[in-house]
Amino acid sequence: MQAWIPITIAAAFSQNLRFMLQKRLKDTKLSTAGATFARFVFSAPLVALGVATYLGVTGQSVPALSPRFFLFALTGGIGQVLATMCVVALFAERNFAVGITFKKTEVILTALIGFLVLGEGLSASGTVAIAIGFVGLVLLSDPPGGGQGLGRFFNRAAALGLGAGFLFGISATGYRGATLELGVLDVIARVGLTLAIVTAFQSTIMVLWMRLREPGEIGRVFANWRVGALVGVTSMIGSFCWFTAFALQNAALVKALGQVELVFSFAATIFVFKQVVTRREWIGTALLVLSIIVLVLWL
Repeated sequence: MQAWIPITIAAAFSQNLRFMLQKRLKDTKLSTAGATFARFVFSAPLVALGVATYLGVTGQSVPALSPRFFLFALTGGIGQVLATMCVVALFAERNFAVGITFKKTEVILTALIGFLVLGEGLSASGTVAIAIGFVGLVLLSDPPGGGQGLGRFFNRAAALGLGAGFLFGISATGYRGATLELGVLDVIARVGLTLAIVTAFQSTIMVLWMRLREPGEIGRVFANWRVGALVGVTSMIGSFCWFTAFALQNAALVKALGQVELVFSFAATIFVFKQVVTRREWIGTALLVLSIIVLVLWL
């Protein structure tokens, strides 16, 4: 088995756990920005300490960072912040599993953005897998109880889900581009350094945003430090695994395999949050799982 496959599965598991914790933070009346901020502010110090330790032990030094590296890294960082906010807001519209499923439009959008920005194409099997997953997403866009006309498919939940997918696609492409710019370091150092710079940047811009737009919210985030710290740890683990997978493989294929997160999210929806999953949602998710199988077996 290629190394990026188990790394991606570990990333998806950690990410699902982190979103569960962020949903809990959102349920404690934190704002969308506050629940998002917890992800970055609690993980940034851990990442910085980890990469500094690793570079010291291995005797590697930080190379000169090009403008192209910063362009990729900071674009990816902003995309990730906005995408996370979309997902957290989406939890108020649909159940946890469907919220996570909607963001999986990132698979298709990552493939498109990766082709346009990095010139990375897909094999026939990868294209088939993504197409099957897209059909599943169409089924999931129909809200419970249906709706009227185009409102069944073009609604707030669908807009947030597509927005999250597009922004996560930008984020994934940016992170892969950034890690490729650090070719003089080994994979772990490249991933760690990129992640440290990005999380520090994300924490800074969110502090400035909330000081201006949501006075007092930073204090409420730190008041929930127990759950917030867990969000930070799971975010660090998940991000490190995602970044490593992006350094090893085409970002679109990594995101396609990352749909295994849906299995974890449905388990959380049923057994943790005690929410109902409709027949249409089961069928849509089954198609997405099928797309994972196609991707892994035909890769």
